[in-house]
Amino acid sequence: MSVAHPHHAHIRTLYEQYIAGWNRRSGATVAAGFADDGDIIAFDGTTHSGRLSIAADLRRVFAEHETPRYVAVVRSVRPITDGVAVLSAVAGMIPPGEEDVDPRLNFVHTLVAVDEGGRWRIAVLQATPARYYGQPDVSAALTEELQAAR
Repeated sequence: MSVAHPHHAHIRTLYEQYIAGWNRRSGATVAAGFADDGDIIAFDGTTHSGRLSIAADLRRVFAEHETPRYVAVVRSVRPITDGVAVLSAVAGMIPPGEEDVDPRLNFVHTLVAVDEGGRWRIAVLQATPARYYGQPDVSAALTEELQAAR
């Protein structure tokens, strides 16, 4: 059994700000919660490294693409060691012009947060596609949960 992190609310807020920044299509807002040397590992393996690069890269992505909106549910926030915690979440995406979560765009998010002198920052955020091969009932249940969270 995992223990809830004493800074659960701060760490959860980092993730919520990431999601809100993505949904507002703001590279600066997405990057704001990251450590100076933080990383995003996208669902396709693309890595964005460093807060300034994350902001610039995502500004470009948002300018060049009409990106889907995120819907997310935090599963847990747990301590790893002093000053390090892991947030686990599931997320789905709603394509532009649509109202429903696209099950092909469901992810598991893993966020590693670090305490930088009393201020929690995102060190790594990784998006793993939630394909659940051979488990259509698990995939459908996740999509239903995310649809309800819209």
